[in-house]
Amino acid sequence: MPVAKILLKNISPTFMASMLYLGAGIGMAAVNIFRKKQTLEKEAQISKKDLPYIIAVVALDITASILLMAGLSMTTSATASLLNNFEIVATAVIALVIFKEAIGKRMWLAVALITVSSTILSIEDFGNLRFSIGAIFVLLGCICWGIENNCTRMLSLKNPIQIVMIKGVGSGSGALLIAVFTSGLTANIIYIFIALILGFVSYGLSIYFYILAQRNLGAARTSAFYAFAPFIGMGSSFIIFRETPAVSFIAALAVMLIGAYLAAFEKHSHKHTHIEMEHEHRHSHGDEHHNHTHEPPVANEHSHIHTHNSVTHSHAHTPDLHHSHTH
Repeated sequence: MPVAKILLKNISPTFMASMLYLGAGIGMAAVNIFRKKQTLEKEAQISKKDLPYIIAVVALDITASILLMAGLSMTTSATASLLNNFEIVATAVIALVIFKEAIGKRMWLAVALITVSSTILSIEDFGNLRFSIGAIFVLLGCICWGIENNCTRMLSLKNPIQIVMIKGVGSGSGALLIAVFTSGLTANIIYIFIALILGFVSYGLSIYFYILAQRNLGAARTSAFYAFAPFIGMGSSFIIFRETPAVSFIAALAVMLIGAYLAAFEKHSHKHTHIEMEHEHRHSHGDEHHNHTHEPPVANEHSHIHTHNSVTHSHAHTPDLHHSHTH
């Protein structure tokens, strides 16, 4: 966030958004070239059935990244960093309402605390209750990413590098077209190069690990663990820009820390039933959910279409795509 804030002095928000995503897509494409063929074969590939989610993800990424960059250009880096945690709220509510992902009492308390903290951070003038335009743009971006996180969850069992490449190139190209039509292009080669590198690290690698986490944690809880990243951005902002936090910021920070902790360390265990389902993803046979057989036997990780038989059991779990039951 601090580096993006510096770059925005010479790059428009729309062009900046395009460079970040193109950096992610191009960087992960380079990583993909050097990956071993055997590793690639273990991952399930994106199919035509995934197309609606791909389109939704790309459109939402374009909108969210432009909103975030616009908001960042109008508010402090530290405030924008902390406000990014509102993505947890948006992700959790959408996961519950649309995708029926289980949200426990601890998570709801975390959502409430993060909402309170985000509200405090968004108020520019407490006397007149005037909200910061920059903060509102950041929050709108978080809502878009909350929707996008839930769409990405439906793709999380597929090849993560392939997903990041599509997200990066697709979203980056879309944002670039908008920058062209709005005269937001920049010819500064050095700034463009830095933005591309920043995109590869902060978007490309970040999204890649995020998708891997969603396989086992679900959308809401992955977003909750991701909540610790904004605190790093906030700390970096204070060091780089030597910003002095206001009393309201410190209060919001304390509330946000408690909310992030509650969200990240929620535990969930009960007796549940898996309905019979068929899908394809990378897996091994060392857990309770993949007990189908192969001829000849396969011991290592692999990917193929397989069927999960209906089973009822009890164990600690998260609302991943194998545990999407209702409560």
